[in-house]
Amino acid sequence: MRGVKRKQARSAPGHIEVPPYDVVALVLQGGGALGAYQAGVYEGLHEAGIEPTWLAGISIGALNTAVIAGSPESQRVDRLREFWETICAVPVEWPSSEGLAEALPFAFDMRSVHNAAAAMRALFQGQPGFFKPRFPPPYLSPFAGDAATSFYDTSPLRDTLLRLVDFDRLNSGDIRVSVGAVNVRSGNFVYFDTAERKLGPEHFMASGALPPGFPAVEIDGEFYWDGGVVSNTPLSYVLSTEPRRDTLTFQVDLWSAKGRMPDDLMEVSSRQKDIQYSSRTRAITTYMMQMQKMRRALQRVMDRLPEGAKQDPEMQEIAELACERAYNIIQLIYQTKTYEGHSKDYEFGLDAMREHWQSGLDDIRRTLADPRRLDRPTASEDGVVSHDVHRQDR
Repeated sequence: MRGVKRKQARSAPGHIEVPPYDVVALVLQGGGALGAYQAGVYEGLHEAGIEPTWLAGISIGALNTAVIAGSPESQRVDRLREFWETICAVPVEWPSSEGLAEALPFAFDMRSVHNAAAAMRALFQGQPGFFKPRFPPPYLSPFAGDAATSFYDTSPLRDTLLRLVDFDRLNSGDIRVSVGAVNVRSGNFVYFDTAERKLGPEHFMASGALPPGFPAVEIDGEFYWDGGVVSNTPLSYVLSTEPRRDTLTFQVDLWSAKGRMPDDLMEVSSRQKDIQYSSRTRAITTYMMQMQKMRRALQRVMDRLPEGAKQDPEMQEIAELACERAYNIIQLIYQTKTYEGHSKDYEFGLDAMREHWQSGLDDIRRTLADPRRLDRPTASEDGVVSHDVHRQDR
C-alpha cells in the first residue's frame, strides 16, 4: 500500500502538509440518511489536499466508500454530490409539505415538518436510485425469499452504483477498500477487502442490507446483512490489521454515544439508536494505549536479551509483537439537531441532506484549522492519541 501523498514545499492555498504516516485511513460508520455528513467531511479533506490511502465503511459508509474509491480524484466530490442528490430526490408525484406548518394549530419548526415529510415519503414510496417498496408487502407475499423477508427492493441501488462507480478503478489497488457485513447463517462478521479480492456492487449492497427493510445479498453462495447488525464501525479492523503501520485515521461517526435523558417515547427511540449504533472510540483508544504500554515493556525485556537469543524464531515473533507504531485518531461525530427525531436516519430529503453535508464540512474545517492535530503521537502519549473538536468544546 502506498503512503500518503507528500505535498510540495510551496503547497496550494488551503492545503495541509501531513506528517509521514504509512497509512491515512477514512473510516465511515453506518447511519442511513445521516451519511451525507461523511460526504461533507470528505469534501473538507479533499480541499485540504488530504487523500486517504485506505477507505473502510459499513452500511451507508460503505456506499460513500464505493463512490469515493471508484471515482477519479478530481471528480470524487462531484460524484458524491450526484449520489446524494440522486437518492434524496423528491418524486414529482409526492405532495409538497409547503404550508403544512402554518396550517397546524400549534407551533412547529418548519425543518421538523420537512424532515418528517421526507421520512414518510421514504417509508411509503422509497427513494429514487436507492430502494422501492415491495407490492404486495412481505407479510402478504405468497412467495419465499426476498419478497417475504424484506419491505424494500434495492435493485435501484445496484443501478446507481453501476452508473456512478468505476469498479475497475476501485479495485486497482491505488486505495485499499474494506467494507463490513454479517453472514446471515453463521452470524460471523466479515470484511470484504480489496487486499484479498475484487469487489463489486454486491459487496457494498451487502454491507448496507439492514433487515428487515432490505433483503440479504448473496455472495458466493452465502447471504449477508448490514455490518451494523454486529458492529457499526470498522475502526478496530483498521487499527488491528497486520502488519501494523503508523496510521492517521479520520473516523466519521453518525451517532453520538453521549446525550441527554429522553423526555418522551420518541426521544427514547432516538436515544436508543444513538447508543446502539455509536462507536466505542474511547474504549478502543484505551485498549490501544494499554497494548502500546505492553509492547514497550516487552521491548525493554527484548533489549536485555543476548544477541544470540534474539535470533531464535520464537524471539523474533515476540519482537514483532513488541514493535511500536503510532496511531492518531481524528474523530468527527455528527451532532444531532434539536429538530431531528428518531427518523433522522431515513429522512432522505434534499434540505436535510444538504444540512448534514454542510455540518461535516464545517466540522472537518474546524478540525484542520489546527494542523497540529495531525501530528504523530509522542512517547508520553504512548503512541496513541485521539482528537474530537466537539469533546474539546465541551
